[in-house]
Amino acid sequence: MNQQLGKRFVKLIFGLKQSLSRGHRELNTAASVAVCVLLLHSIGLLQSLELAALDQFFRLRPNEPPEERITIVGIDEADLKEVGSWPIPDAKIAELLQKLNVHKPRAIGLDIYRDLLVGSGNQELHNVYQSMPNLIGIQLLADDENKNVSVSPPLGLNPDQVGFNNVLYDLDGKVRRSLLYWHVNNQEHESFALKLALLYLKSENITPTKAKNNPEYLQLGKAAFTRFEANDGAYVGANDRGYQILSNFPKPKCRSSFREFCSFRQVSMRDVLADKVKENLIKDRIILIGSTAPSLQDFVFIPYSSSLIGTAKPVPGIQLQAYFISELISAAVDGRPLLKVWPDLVEYLCVFVWSYLGAMTTLRIRHATRSLFSILVCCFVLTVSAYLAFLYGWWIPLIPSLVCFGTSAIWMTSHIAHMQEEWKRSKEFLHHVINTIPDPIFVKNEQHQWIVLNEAYCRFIGYPNKFLIEKSDYDFFPKHEADVFRQQDDLVFRTQQPQEHEEEFTNADGKTHLIATKRSLHKDSAGNFFLVGVIRDITQRKLMEEQLKRTAAELSRSNNELKLKEDHLRYLAYHDPLTGLSNRKFFAEQLYESLHWAQHNNLLLGLLFIDLDGFKQVNDTLGHEMGDRLLMTIAERLSNSLRASDTVSRLGGDEFTVILRAIPNVQIAAKVAEKILSSITKPIVLDGYTIRVSASIGISVYPYNSQDSETLMKQADTAMYRAKRLGKNRYEFA
Repeated sequence: MNQQLGKRFVKLIFGLKQSLSRGHRELNTAASVAVCVLLLHSIGLLQSLELAALDQFFRLRPNEPPEERITIVGIDEADLKEVGSWPIPDAKIAELLQKLNVHKPRAIGLDIYRDLLVGSGNQELHNVYQSMPNLIGIQLLADDENKNVSVSPPLGLNPDQVGFNNVLYDLDGKVRRSLLYWHVNNQEHESFALKLALLYLKSENITPTKAKNNPEYLQLGKAAFTRFEANDGAYVGANDRGYQILSNFPKPKCRSSFREFCSFRQVSMRDVLADKVKENLIKDRIILIGSTAPSLQDFVFIPYSSSLIGTAKPVPGIQLQAYFISELISAAVDGRPLLKVWPDLVEYLCVFVWSYLGAMTTLRIRHATRSLFSILVCCFVLTVSAYLAFLYGWWIPLIPSLVCFGTSAIWMTSHIAHMQEEWKRSKEFLHHVINTIPDPIFVKNEQHQWIVLNEAYCRFIGYPNKFLIEKSDYDFFPKHEADVFRQQDDLVFRTQQPQEHEEEFTNADGKTHLIATKRSLHKDSAGNFFLVGVIRDITQRKLMEEQLKRTAAELSRSNNELKLKEDHLRYLAYHDPLTGLSNRKFFAEQLYESLHWAQHNNLLLGLLFIDLDGFKQVNDTLGHEMGDRLLMTIAERLSNSLRASDTVSRLGGDEFTVILRAIPNVQIAAKVAEKILSSITKPIVLDGYTIRVSASIGISVYPYNSQDSETLMKQADTAMYRAKRLGKNRYEFA
């Protein structure tokens, strides 16, 4: 009756199970959210947020040492007022360049378009151009974005001393990338910043080469410049013309606290013309000449322009060039990290992992306050990790991961609310069903807490239901028992397969039972997992089994002792107690069996009779104890002289026999006899006495001498005595 009720209950529980296995809920949620977020990312909807996050990383990064390799000569409003016109006349530019060149800078960058003659001093400026190989001018190359507008290089300046000034703007109007090279009409052009950096690095013996890891990349000193591609980082379908890199803008330490953000060493044009600038600010540096006057509107926005509060403040174009040049030189000379991105596949995997963590964290905790705290901690960890990676030159996806994590957590939270409602209904139904079954039954949730117990279980454990609900095994059982229960529960949760296991169970009265528990995992329509256990008391059965095992063990032990005694007696019956060799009885049986085997297989068999020469004299002079030790040594030498298939026996006294099985011819028996004689005649040292003995050997061979054992033995014995008469220490054939 109990078995039928148990089967019906298991059938009922299995009806609640769904096709999804454990863990699929998190995976399905994570995969769905990740695909949606990556789709949003692929069409560019997250690009602005990701770029804004990158800007904040730039602003939060620690200040770097002051940039002592670059000085900006700014043309501000006061300079324009003093000069009185714009563009500045050629004579003033020539004078400015000459005064700077006196202090021997490594390079001078003229970030002013000079494609027309301006005022007086045209020839003077031309002569200055020709006399300054370290001067780099600037031009604007035509492209589609500025509608084929271009600005020619300065008149009279060598084309090799001109770099282009095309600036790349993102959709939000900021500059985050820089161009190193550009091909126009199959002609390669170098950027203004790159030309100045190369002039500086030339003095450091650093020249452009191909990168070792990718020949298509530029290598400068310690840095390989990874080429920007259209979908790197947060970008989606960006213009990747020419050789671009993601700019990892430096952050030189501010020299004055009132600055909004850090900049480079800067002097004014009027101070240079008035010789008020110290030589150390010019000598061996890169000097950049450009406009800083607001009226000229030569300003751009970079990541440092943004702030969480307030409006964005642009930087002068000449300062942008300083950032580019500083980055190139620092990377080549100091190994300063460049900004790199992960491959697309790694980014997708990272997004999926955080999506999975969001779902799993919420599903495992299932507590509103703790879940919220865990989500905040995980978001903080993700942001800090992305920031630390940024400090080492890696731009990893932050916004897609955060969106995936948060969305998965919200999705799973709504799912948990549905699960809890379904579980409440399932719990009431299960409690009603299992109370009709007389066997102890328990139901646990994934936190290993009892959630449903039938009355039989409460009687069995000895506690009322209200004390047990939402408690665990560790609250009522000894630790060693609770550990076993937890281990078996985990096995079922992990494998999702029914398991049956025998365990110890101590009830409230301290009485220990032996039980067999069958556990199985089930899931309701909302995906709630629960473990159902059915218990049978097998204490009496186990006691009977143990009694039978003890009886069987005693019988087995008795049989083993009898067998050992039998083996010992058999050994004594067939072996010589002194030498350990087989005795006369064993020899006779072996000779009979060997002859029968030789007859059946049509093989030869040799029989050797050995008698020691001079053994009686050893016994008489040195004593029987010494004689026994001599016999033991001779027995060992005989055993070592034979094959494993041969049999050596001691018949008694100093007589030995050897059975040679399966010999191909009689000469083999002679060689064995010679080997035995050689071994026996070697000196034997016993208690300081050197003893020399020899042997006489008689040989008979089956079937040449006889076909029965007795005759073979007699003929071998006769041959042995003939060997003694003929002088001993020899062998004779029958």
